[in-house]
Amino acid sequence: MNCKNCDKTLRDTQRFCDDCGAKVIHNRLKPKVLVEQVNEEFLSVDNRLLKTLIHLFTKPEVVINGFISGTRKKYTGVIQYFAIGLTLLGIQVFFMTSIFNDPELYRLSFLEEMAKMPGQENNPFFNENVNHSDNFNSLQSLLYTLSIPFSAFATWITYWLLGIRRFNFTEHMVINLYYGAQVVIISAVINIIFLGFGFNFFSISYFVTLGTFIYFFYILKRVFETSFWTTVGHFLLMLLILGFIIIITIIMFSIIVFIYAFK
Repeated sequence: MNCKNCDKTLRDTQRFCDDCGAKVIHNRLKPKVLVEQVNEEFLSVDNRLLKTLIHLFTKPEVVINGFISGTRKKYTGVIQYFAIGLTLLGIQVFFMTSIFNDPELYRLSFLEEMAKMPGQENNPFFNENVNHSDNFNSLQSLLYTLSIPFSAFATWITYWLLGIRRFNFTEHMVINLYYGAQVVIISAVINIIFLGFGFNFFSISYFVTLGTFIYFFYILKRVFETSFWTTVGHFLLMLLILGFIIIITIIMFSIIVFIYAFK
C-alpha cells in the first residue's frame, strides 16, 4: 500500500505516513466520514484550529516560533490560518451588506461636520449619495492582505537596525501573518456580534484597533522574549518605520498616478 499524498510505501498497520505525516485513509468517502472529518478539523476541543486560536493568545511564541523552527503539525499552518481569517472577514462583509445594512450603523459624525464646512459642498467624498461603507467593505480583504508585507517589512527593519537578526524577512512574514489572521478572526466575530446589537461600526473599530495594537505589542514581546520597556522602545520604532513606509508608498503611488494621468 502506498501513501495517497506522497506515494511512499506504507505498512498495512500504519495510521500515518512516516514521510509526509498524512493520515492513512482506509474507508471510502461516506457521510459519516465527512462528519468525522468536520468534527476533527473544526469542532473537536483538541483540534488544531481551536488550539491555534487559544494558544496565539496564551503562548503565541510556541505557535509562531514553533512553525518557524519546523513544527508544522501541532497547529494550523500560517497560510491556512490566514485564509480562514479572510473567510471570516468575507462572512462579516456579507452580514454588513446584506443584514446589518442600516446606514446609521456606518455613520461617521466627524465627516458630517467636515462636510458642513465652507467650500465642501461639491466634495465627492462628502457626497451623501456615496456609500462609504460599501467602498470600505469591498476593499477590506485587499487591505488586510496588503498590510501584511508592510508590517513584516517594518518589524524586520526594526529588529535588524537594533541588531536582533534572529529571523529573516520571510520569518517576519510568518509572525505578521499569524498576528494578522488572529486579529481578523477575532475582530470579525466582535463586529458581527456588536453590529447585531445596533452598535456603530466605526465606534466598534476604535476599540478593536486599540486592542490590535496592544495584541501586536504582546506578540512581539513574547516572540522576541524582551522586557516590557525594551518592547515599548522596539514597538515605537516599528510604528515610526511603518508610518514612514506607508507615506513613501503613498507618495510613489501618487506620482505614478499623476504621470499616467498626464502621459
